[in-house]
Amino acid sequence: MSLQPLLHDLVPTLAAPTSALSGPDGQIRAAGVQGVFHADRRVLSLAVLRLDGREPEPIGHAQAGPGATRFVSLARWLGNPGPDPTVRIDRVRRVRADGLDEEITISSTATSPVTTTVTIDTASDLAPIEAVKSGDIGQVKDEIPVRVTGDLERTVTILPGAQVVLRWSLDVDDPHAVMFPGPRGAFARPTITGPDRRLPRLVDQSLDDLTALRLTTAIDDGDTFLGAGVPWYLTLFGRDSLWAARMMLPLGTDLAVGTLRVLARRQGSKIDPETGEAPGKIMHELRRSDVQVDGRLPAVYYGTIDATLLWISLLHDAWRWGHDPAGIEALLPALEAALGWLADHADPDGDGFLEYLDPTGRGLANQGWKDSHDAVRFHDGRLADPPIALAEVQGYAYRAALDGAALLDAFGRPGGDRWRTYAGSLSARFRAAFWVADGQYPALALDRDKRPVDSLTSNIGHLLGTGLLTGEEEARVAAALGSADMSGGYGLRTMSARDGGFAPLSYHCGSVWAHDTAIVAAGLARGGFAAEAGRLVDGLLSAGEAFGFRLPELYAGDARDDIGRPMPYPASCHPQAWSAAAAVLIVQSLLGLDPDVPNGVIRLRPLPDAPTVTGLRIAGYPVDFTNGTLTGLPSTIRLA
Repeated sequence: MSLQPLLHDLVPTLAAPTSALSGPDGQIRAAGVQGVFHADRRVLSLAVLRLDGREPEPIGHAQAGPGATRFVSLARWLGNPGPDPTVRIDRVRRVRADGLDEEITISSTATSPVTTTVTIDTASDLAPIEAVKSGDIGQVKDEIPVRVTGDLERTVTILPGAQVVLRWSLDVDDPHAVMFPGPRGAFARPTITGPDRRLPRLVDQSLDDLTALRLTTAIDDGDTFLGAGVPWYLTLFGRDSLWAARMMLPLGTDLAVGTLRVLARRQGSKIDPETGEAPGKIMHELRRSDVQVDGRLPAVYYGTIDATLLWISLLHDAWRWGHDPAGIEALLPALEAALGWLADHADPDGDGFLEYLDPTGRGLANQGWKDSHDAVRFHDGRLADPPIALAEVQGYAYRAALDGAALLDAFGRPGGDRWRTYAGSLSARFRAAFWVADGQYPALALDRDKRPVDSLTSNIGHLLGTGLLTGEEEARVAAALGSADMSGGYGLRTMSARDGGFAPLSYHCGSVWAHDTAIVAAGLARGGFAAEAGRLVDGLLSAGEAFGFRLPELYAGDARDDIGRPMPYPASCHPQAWSAAAAVLIVQSLLGLDPDVPNGVIRLRPLPDAPTVTGLRIAGYPVDFTNGTLTGLPSTIRLA
């Protein structure tokens, strides 16, 4: 049986669309998912360094800025005898968009010259990323020009107290690539100081990773979006790219609007059951089309229930953060098409709720953010039958309807009243159908027979701040999510420890996802639930510290009382765009920052011990948060 290779102990180095994954020793071995990947192909499957035919002994590695990693090892058989090593190897790997460069520095503190033969063994299998993920590569027929040059074999002599530097490079020429490096300047880089020293380190590493995840395509005129994550998802993902851009709004609106434009160019125009396309719908995933792999999704796939709603709300939020109104207005036709999808295609059975069903049996069975096949379970562990109406999707739809109405009104377009009426009706329907356990919390979903799927999950935390819930209902959700069963780990569990389907190492039924925790923490903070929000933020900061300040896609949902640090989820991608961007959302939540630039107002409700932050962006202006207030705002904007 072929198994998906594990990722948790691999070290990634990336400059999208290229990434390198190696062991902690820096060696790239012909095993698992190790290799150099370019635009969804493995262009190098082996890069093993040896001195005198022996592999150096690793002692550690460290990030060296965006797209760079330093690996340190020893050659203890060389140099002086004794316990102290005298020959050290520093291997600095720098990934660029079209390849990789390595600089190998061999230094010696031995008392006499050291001579050694250095070799690097390389190989390429050109395997598609989907085949690598399946664990069954098979025979690869396609070709991509790959060139390896430099010091692949050389005998050197290092004098006492001196060093020798060797270099080699990998160059890739891929005429069929879909993804290209995004231009610079997509977001600002703030400076953060405060009582919790973990936060600045988490933000710094996250911004390094986000810088390396920037992408564009040949048809997008430099518009930048974030690739979802390494290694499986280094491409355009509607939901992931939208959420990540939304979290990054405190650092400028250019990334958000670039993401909106890229997705608008691929907005659905017809009904196609094979791809899930529908008029006005925002796509889920974009892949290269020149590689055929059994069981893969279509190259352009629309199987998502929430990306269209998130697109609408990101357009609204970019407007509220002060993006140029002309840029917003240019996207209003796409907004109207997206609202058309919500009106005509999001509710196929006409019950008033948004639901999904894959009619082909070849697409995603679940099409919310928890898209694994077993993600939607009842309290007793039974799987829910589709079509599925997810709780958080109804909240997204409520928010999208009001956001769309606000934009239509502001730019003199008709339809605002229609969507406010829609939102009010949806709220009433939700209240009547979703609440379970004597009204303690909303169900995860409604199943095929409109029964509430009564497990307690993190999904309901996404309802906070949408407006779908009353203040009293938000308090009940906060109490449910603040319980030890949900918040007792290093962040928010995706499912309560009391549910029958709970497993701390499941993908969506008990693990902790960084972006999910940050979204819920932001909703709690906005609703005035500071203690519950603070607990989740502290969990993320503790996890960040444990994982070298690079938050992975997800990690185990073990209780803090049971284990002293979070355990990896072994197939977790890292870095991941929305996990990295979660660090910026944490900052926004701590500051309580809520801009409404079109109306000239910024609401500021900082939590206790909020950090000092310089270099935020509002309406294009550099803004600082110091001593509990904002400085640098233009005279047309006031604090409320």
